[in-house]
Amino acid sequence: MKKRVIWFLFLLLFIVHQDFWWWDDAFLVFDFLPIGLAFHAGFSIVCAILGWAAIKYAWPHDLERFAEENNDEENAI
Repeated sequence: MKKRVIWFLFLLLFIVHQDFWWWDDAFLVFDFLPIGLAFHAGFSIVCAILGWAAIKYAWPHDLERFAEENNDEENAI
């Protein structure tokens, strides 16, 4: 279930990243930052949080165990 949520959020961010609705908007956030740039700053933070969540909740632990088992066998030789 958690992997599906992570994938859904990834696809949602993929779609939202195409922020065509602010291309011609001259609004300034805090009176100096263009709205498109502010959006991408927030978008980058959300992407970092999604990356952390993907590692924490959707990481394939069986592959990690497989790699550790092979590494232990190589060290024993």
